[in-house]
Amino acid sequence: MPVAPGVGISHHRNPKKAAREAAEQAMRGCGGAPDFVFLWASVGYPQEVVVQEVRAVCRAPVCGCSGEGVIAGPEADETNFSVAVLALSSKDLRVTHGLTQGLKADPAAVGRSIGEALAQDFPDDAIALFIFPDGMTVNFDKMRAGLEGALPVGRSLPLLGGTASDNLKFERTYQYCDDEVTSDGVAWALLSGPSRAAWTVNHGCIPVGVEHKVTRADGNVILELDGRPAAEVVLDYVSKDEMDDWMKVVMTLSLALKAPADIAEAYDRYLIRTLVGGLDQKVGSVTIADEVATGQSVWIAQRDFEKMHAGAQRSCQELLDKLDGARPELVFHFDCAGRGKSFLKEQEKGELLRSMQGRLGTAPWVGFYCYGEISPVSGKNAFHNLTMVLAALY
Repeated sequence: MPVAPGVGISHHRNPKKAAREAAEQAMRGCGGAPDFVFLWASVGYPQEVVVQEVRAVCRAPVCGCSGEGVIAGPEADETNFSVAVLALSSKDLRVTHGLTQGLKADPAAVGRSIGEALAQDFPDDAIALFIFPDGMTVNFDKMRAGLEGALPVGRSLPLLGGTASDNLKFERTYQYCDDEVTSDGVAWALLSGPSRAAWTVNHGCIPVGVEHKVTRADGNVILELDGRPAAEVVLDYVSKDEMDDWMKVVMTLSLALKAPADIAEAYDRYLIRTLVGGLDQKVGSVTIADEVATGQSVWIAQRDFEKMHAGAQRSCQELLDKLDGARPELVFHFDCAGRGKSFLKEQEKGELLRSMQGRLGTAPWVGFYCYGEISPVSGKNAFHNLTMVLAALY
């Protein structure tokens, strides 16, 4: 087996005890001497304490971020106190990792810096780059363009992961690299070696109302829809009662952008974008996590349980088809915070998770709830909202 993974989880309220418990569980699963560690934790803890304790226990490099919740095995914990650790032991797997800051000021420069670091000794057997950007400040399109533009000519690199989150507070997220904890950055880890990766992504939203056109935009800020302030158009879909709870609006409504033809064929007619980036009633703007073009079609969308459930099952089948009989050594699960407790009852969430794991076998399973998910579609690295990304190493 090229990779021996171990997964650990803890819900202890003491940050040191939680970190130690999750790390020790993960170490037992990987044989006791990890070569690399992925870490996700909710923000009820002092983040530095958790990271330092995991480092002290595992004595290995660390990459990860804060999450709205964590996923480990059959557990999906979205409380303020949860830690998930993935410990990897392998003679063949190689990891290059880092932490790059300054997303809000210049996301293209951040992406370019990561790409330049990787390009210095870009491996022929690169598997995928796992990235965990700040979910409050990322402009994914600009970051991706900078990163891909700095890679060696003719070389592509799948991007997988999700954006850091903070238990639906939308105040501050955290990114981890070894002993360092920061915000407004990207934690990243390039996996290379004989293993391969397969992935799939789906969303569970349906458009409502009529088609709107972007008539004025600035980067990832939509200023006008149909010649009206964008915020005003969105608020047409919000009742007076809902206006008293903006968080409920954010978790209920989203934007559906018409997907490019090549993506639509392999994925869905719509790319979903949440309103987490902000709705500014004074300016009249709506901010999302990637670029918007004037003339682009936009619909208001809402989550749909049946589509989400069917999509999760379809994702499992797509992943099995890509594995073509191979058994996964490890499954990463990056799920949107808007598909967890804000939408599903605990029983529904648990049943859905167990049904997916039942279809994909007994491989260690780990991940977190994010503010945006990252996965290629039709060979193009893409940003997603209100989706689930499954990625298997095999």
